[in-house]
Amino acid sequence: MSENVRLLLTARGVRGFGDGFVSILVPIYLTGIGFDAFEVGALTTAMLLGPAVMTLVIGLIAHRLKIAKVLITATTLMVLSGIGYALESEFWPPLVIALIGTLSPTASDVSVFAPLEQTLLSNAVRPEQRTSIFASYSLIGSVLGAVGCLFATAPEIMARISLIPENRALQGMFLIYAFLGGFAFVIYRQLKSPARVSEPAIGPLGPSRRIVFTLAALFSLDSFGGGFFVQSLLALWLFDHFGLSLTAAGSLFFWSGLLSAFSYPVAVRLARRIGLVNTMVFTHLPSNVCLMLVPFAPTLGIAIALLLVRSALSQMDVPARTSYVMAVVTPPERPAAASITAAPRSLAGAASPVLAGYLLGLSSFGWPLVIGGSLNSLYDLLLLFMFRKVRPPEEQVLADIHGNLSSSYNAVNPPITPTRT
Repeated sequence: MSENVRLLLTARGVRGFGDGFVSILVPIYLTGIGFDAFEVGALTTAMLLGPAVMTLVIGLIAHRLKIAKVLITATTLMVLSGIGYALESEFWPPLVIALIGTLSPTASDVSVFAPLEQTLLSNAVRPEQRTSIFASYSLIGSVLGAVGCLFATAPEIMARISLIPENRALQGMFLIYAFLGGFAFVIYRQLKSPARVSEPAIGPLGPSRRIVFTLAALFSLDSFGGGFFVQSLLALWLFDHFGLSLTAAGSLFFWSGLLSAFSYPVAVRLARRIGLVNTMVFTHLPSNVCLMLVPFAPTLGIAIALLLVRSALSQMDVPARTSYVMAVVTPPERPAAASITAAPRSLAGAASPVLAGYLLGLSSFGWPLVIGGSLNSLYDLLLLFMFRKVRPPEEQVLADIHGNLSSSYNAVNPPITPTRT
């Protein structure tokens, strides 16, 4: 494993830990200082919208930039985001910070960091290692994100055992987030510039333009559905509907994160046997059914069981999706492809939390979970229909014996042609 890969995986863990506790504490902190469900939804939307626009802009010009320097600059926004939320209590300053900062309403990575890191990782490993390294990337992010969720209980514990008011402890957590941004800065400073993998691109996208835009549209539908139940709003619904405590919420999302994390290695094995697209679809559909059943759960225990089953399945598509995008484009197109498929996801996901917040304000029933799960299921079916015969190059040389994938791959110009399933 190269030094850059180690550094990028370490940085992913640091950021995942911060995203884990912030995603739970944001709604608690905001409602504690007087914001209602609609305002929390609006701020959640801003946290998705701003980074999405930034990710898209950076992705379109990334072929002209040194990616390591962009990552270093982004850590400054991470530091300022944490400090800003610790100090401000009115609505408009947090809204501005949400738009230009890196705070995430979900333990998943929706910031400008992810597509840039994914590009560097793709260029640092062999094609046959790509899905595996992205599974490791997702695994580390999820495990540290789960630990971060558990760490979200710290303010409540501190308030019990000391004279520190809980709101002060919550502010301290955002300062810890800022500190993690400084730590990430130190990590990215150690990245070494990789050797050029091919001739420089004359534009952000070339021969892969059509497939990238089609995937971006489908991923956007998936993200729009997912925006109805981002972790912050799901936590808010559990607090209101079942009276879930902060400590219990932290434990729930900790175990959810662990289940998601340890599903990634399983996703790698599935992808080798049934292909990346099938892995994305056939693990995602059952998780959507579990999600849609949660509002109908008569007890908190059943609701938690459904959420945990969903967590064991819902994120298996993540390494497969990332690997698929990186496989079906040429290396010079990877920064743009990663950003163009990621940014619309965040933009689409940014539209739904405010709608979910409005629905939660109208009714205690979990309509956002039903709507979101239905939209995610539609995405799965469309993806299967449109891309089941479009395989990345290493799948196109699939061996007939036992369905094992070959490592053959043209790193400069991978062909994308339909194959029979």
